[in-house]
Amino acid sequence: MTSAPPAAAPVPPVLDVVDARVTRGGRDLLHDVSLRVDAGQHWALSGPNGAGKTPLLPLCGPLGPPTAGTGDVPGRRPGRVELSELRRHIGHVDPRHRMVGDNTVLEVVLTGFTGSSDPVPRWSPAGEQEARGVDLVASVGLSSRMPARWSVLSQGERGRALIARALVSQPALLLLDEPATGLDVAAREHLLDTVDELRTAHPGMASVTVTHHLEDLPSSTSHALLLRDGEVFATGPADEVLTSDLVSGAFDHPLVIERAEGRWSARARRR
Repeated sequence: MTSAPPAAAPVPPVLDVVDARVTRGGRDLLHDVSLRVDAGQHWALSGPNGAGKTPLLPLCGPLGPPTAGTGDVPGRRPGRVELSELRRHIGHVDPRHRMVGDNTVLEVVLTGFTGSSDPVPRWSPAGEQEARGVDLVASVGLSSRMPARWSVLSQGERGRALIARALVSQPALLLLDEPATGLDVAAREHLLDTVDELRTAHPGMASVTVTHHLEDLPSSTSHALLLRDGEVFATGPADEVLTSDLVSGAFDHPLVIERAEGRWSARARRR
């Protein structure tokens, strides 16, 4: 009688926040919030102003520990390993990214290797690093803008450059912090198409997109978490969470949520 093959070891999540509480000034900004993100999943994190999106994002970073609960990224708990090691597994895209110098697109992308806001003095990329930077610039449609300075880029071009920067370390987790902020309609659509294409090109990468606006979510969004008053209001597959009833409840306003050709829209329900 042959024995059954040993069971495969469970695959750890890319991000596992469990019962997190964040307290500031004696007030809970987050209370008992959990979020598990597995490889290849693409989460939307949404809710009204003050719902808890801002204090939750650093737990995904990781930029700071929760007051209570845990946040493992990815499968490594902050405080037990160096933050620099954790952050090599995470790409962070923040449209408010600040630099001192007026750097070129390629220089900005290459700072992803050093984790700095500007090029590090006396540091030069290895040949393979520069080649990867050039490839990533091309992957976000900016080859013709590679030598352009930051000051002359449009907001949409800056967003795509920051996505390329976040990808240089081949992160397991990509954090997109309101990436469509300040974009016109055409630039937003170009950015979201770029995100969808990159998710297809990197099927094992997971992501979390923070947004106030469902229209700013890429069609590849697979899961969603709605916050209200610092607590989880709803969580699960995107089509089960981003519904008229649940989004209306989270935002405390009657809304009609529709999805067409993979994209969501929201409008007030007529009384």
